[in-house]
Order: sequence, then C-alpha cells, then structure tokens
Amino acid sequence: MTLTHTQAPPAVAARALTKVYGEGDARVHALRGVDVSFATGAFTAIMGPSGSGKSTLMHCLAGLDTATSGTVHIGDVELTGLGDRRLTQLRRERIGFVFQSFNLLPTLTAEQNIRLPLDIAARQADEALFDRVVDTVGLRDRLRHRPSELSGGQQQRVAVARALIGKPQVIFADEPTGNLDSRSGAEILSFLRTSVRELGQTIVMVTHDPVAASYADRVVFLRDGELVTEVAAPTPETVLDTLVRLEA
Repeated sequence: MTLTHTQAPPAVAARALTKVYGEGDARVHALRGVDVSFATGAFTAIMGPSGSGKSTLMHCLAGLDTATSGTVHIGDVELTGLGDRRLTQLRRERIGFVFQSFNLLPTLTAEQNIRLPLDIAARQADEALFDRVVDTVGLRDRLRHRPSELSGGQQQRVAVARALIGKPQVIFADEPTGNLDSRSGAEILSFLRTSVRELGQTIVMVTHDPVAASYADRVVFLRDGELVTEVAAPTPETVLDTLVRLEA
C-alpha cells in the first residue's frame, strides 16, 4: 500500500523499503515494501501493534539502520548506499533526534548540552534561534543546571532544544514521552507541536500512545511490516479505534 502526503516536496520519503533480519528459517521481515512520504513542516506519528515495524521504519528513515532494499531520501539526498562518513555528516547536518532516554551528558550544563551538536560540528549557533528555542521550551532559568538538577520533563526539554538548535531538515522522535509522567509528556508534545507551527519544523514520531499521536497532523499505521492506513487530524479516540481494528 502506498501512503503519501499531498504537500511537496517531502522532507523524507521511502520507496519499496524492506528490512529482513536473520537467514533461513530465522528470517524476519520487519518491513515489507513500504512506500511513504512525510511532508515538510508537518508533524507525523508512526503507530502500530507491537512488532509492526514502526521503530525499524524510523531507524531506516533516519539512517540509524540499513534497509535490505528500497530507497530513503532526506530532502534531495538518497541515504541508501551512502558511506559511513557521508551518512554521519548527513545525520549531523540534516537530522535531529529525540529519544525516550534523554541522552544528556551529566557533566555539562543544560546550555552546554543544547549547544553540543553545534560544537561537535564546529558550527556557529544562530543566537536568535537559540533564544527563541530556549524560551519556547521554557528553559531560560535552567540553563546553568546540570541534568541531575533537572526533572525528567526538564531533561527532555533540553533534548528537544538540542534537536531544534541545529535547524535540522527533520527531527525523529522515538517514544519521546515514554519516561515521563502525563503532565510532563503533554508539555513535551506541546513544545514539539509549537516547533512545527512556529519554527516550520518537520517531525516524525514513533509512539504507542493515542494521546501523544493526537498532537500530530497525521498518523500512519503499520501492521506486520506494511503500511495499512492513515488518519488525518487525529484525536485520541480515532487513533485508539484504528489500533483496536488493527490488533483484532
């Protein structure tokens, strides 16, 4: 099944994407000929039953895993077949990541953690953007605190700010609220939503939570490694109903 968004050009696109693990009787088809695109400046969630391939899809889209066959494009660059050095460079320059674990360096302050990707890439920060991002995620009075001095929600805000500061073409978020309570999770999702609306950011998020998915513009659903349907302008109820049908 082919699922595409009408806006063009897409920020991310996969064509005939397959991923097979193992050999012989142990072969597992995690992705089966997936065709999907993600619109620029939109917030898309990827959902599906356990084992549906949603995390595998995101890892292949982000260049964290290698597809068995098919192609992935980030903008006009095809990831498939890139060497390790070029792939690392592309991830650094065009992609932001937000994971369930915050992945902050404990010895650095919040501000130093936010600026770290730019420091590694020897890139100058856009100070106006830095100020806007810090204020958007509500970290102005926490910049000198180390991760151990921050709550889980505040640590994830630092991770979101770190992803935004490099002006990536797309941010991939893997269960970004999985380690947070419902209030902190709602704050993070609101910040992601705001970054799409006010900063024009493109976000692709894997989640199992219908409430989290309802913050997206669109939800695509996988089952057994295939894209089977999508929901536009999702609500928790429409997402949950779709998941129940897929698991039936």
